This record gives sequence, C-alpha cells and structure tokens, in this order.
Amino acid sequence: MLHILFLFFGLALLAISGDALVRGALNAAKIMHIPTIITGLTIVAFGTSAPELIVSVEAALNNAPGLALGNVIGSNVANTLLVLGAPAIIASFALVAGGIRRSLVFLLAISLIFILLMLDGTISRFEGLILFALLIIYLTYSGIIANRSRNETLKEIADGTKDQTDEDKPDLTLPWILAFLAFGVVGLGIGGKLTIAGALGVAEMLGVADTAVGLSIVALGTSLPELAASIAAGLRRQAGMMIGNVLGSSIFNILGIIGITAMIVPLNVPASIMRLDIWVMLAIFLFLLPMAFITRKITRLLGWAMTIGYIIYIVLIFANVS
Repeated sequence: MLHILFLFFGLALLAISGDALVRGALNAAKIMHIPTIITGLTIVAFGTSAPELIVSVEAALNNAPGLALGNVIGSNVANTLLVLGAPAIIASFALVAGGIRRSLVFLLAISLIFILLMLDGTISRFEGLILFALLIIYLTYSGIIANRSRNETLKEIADGTKDQTDEDKPDLTLPWILAFLAFGVVGLGIGGKLTIAGALGVAEMLGVADTAVGLSIVALGTSLPELAASIAAGLRRQAGMMIGNVLGSSIFNILGIIGITAMIVPLNVPASIMRLDIWVMLAIFLFLLPMAFITRKITRLLGWAMTIGYIIYIVLIFANVS
C-alpha cells in the first residue's frame, strides 16, 4: 500500500512541477518573443519531458534499466497516440505550422539510430554521448531559427506592422517566473525519487517486470505534463505549440534522456522492448507522415482511433513481458 501511495504522490508531484516549469518557461519565452512552434519544439517540449529525465536517471541508478528505457519508449507512444489523440477528440486540428515536417523527419532519423544502437542489447556511455551530441546539434539549429524569428518579430513590432496580442504577453512577472522555474526543478527531483520507489514496489507487488511498469504506469504518469499542455493548447487553437510539444518531447526523450542516462549508467536493453515496443514507437512515428505531408489534419475520428490504439497497446505490454 505504501508503494502505491509513493507512486501516486510522486506522479502527482511530477505533473504539478512539470506544469510549473512549463508555465515559467513559456512566460520567459514570451518576454524573449520566441514564436509558438519554436517554443513548443524546445522550451515546452523539454520542460514537459523533465519528469521522464528525472525518472529514467533515477531508475538507472537503482539498477532498473528496463524501467528507464520503458519510461522513454512508453512516453513517446503516449505522446503520439494519447497526447495528440485526446485533444483531437475535443476538436480536430490542422498540421500546418512551419517546421512540423522537418521535425518529424528528424525524429524518424534519430529513432532509426536509436534502434541500431540497441541491437547489440546495450546502450554504452559512448553511444549515449552520440545521442547527446545529436541533441546539441538539434538545439543549436533550433536556437538559430528561434533567434531569426525573434529578430523578425521585434522588427515588425518596431515598424508598427505587428501588434502584440494578449496571448503574446507574459502573464507572470519576472520574480514569479523565477519562482515557478525553481519550484518546477525542485519538485521534479522529489517527485522522481518518489515515483521510482513506488514503481519498483508496485512491480514487485504485481509480480511483473519493471519494464512493464515503466512502459505503462510510469510512462503515462510522466506524460501528464505533455497531455495537459496539449489539451490547453488545443482549447486555445494553438496547434503549432501542440504538435511542437509532442515532436520536441519525443526528440528530447530519445536524445536527451537516453543520452544523459546512458552516459551516467550504461543501459541493458530488455528483450521484450526489442520484440514489440520499439517497433510500435517507430510505426507510430511513420503513421504521422501521411498526416503531416498529405492530409495535414487530425480529425476527431482519428483522435478516437489513436486513443483506443493506446489502450490496446497497454494491454499488449503486459502480454509481451509475461
């Protein structure tokens, strides 16, 4: 019972802290005049992926590589099927924001690299460094794009050709922004420790592998910030931020979380992940291609199909690891 309480309160603290971190980061981005798609791909995406980073590092340090890898792969599946599917049920949205196609192709490329690195059954410190180096390249490129867009926006404001709307203005003062960021960082650390302690206890109590718990309960729990951010963005008709959040989070999960975790503790890859989960993740990313390049839209019907697909995947997880 104590393990369940640890897991519940840990996930709740991760969700609250992740939301605080994202809100603080978003307000900081508004002060710097960074556009929504770039904000979604970087600041929001990395902020909402902070719970996954804390959980995966903690899991690796606690000799639970299956939980660390399962958390990342399961979160990527949840990000795509649930975090995109659930908002689409509320209202369909178009995939027309700039940078979506480029980011999706990059995500597919690094997913193939990720799979290749796992084929020998381990992700070494050097391979973690490779992934992390790719993240630095991605961040550098995103920074160049963000700075270019920022300069264009500032020029338009100075020339009087662009008016700032209420959505463009921060709703927090600088002291509150710093307070939200600080609470987010501290809360994520404490929430990560509670979540891992609870998850390992629940896995032992249920008699299942920690991989299954990581792919399902923990992955869903650490994806709550992405889900909350995407639903909020969807209700505000900010499709660019929603898609950017999902793609950016998935990129950071693979390059940042696995890269950093493997550099700290080399990861052994569970056979169950190579049998099913990694291929499900790749198939879902490929599934996004025609929507991004052809239909350019996720309808309510497709949203329902994606959400139901996620439920089926959760059932398959426990059948795969048993």
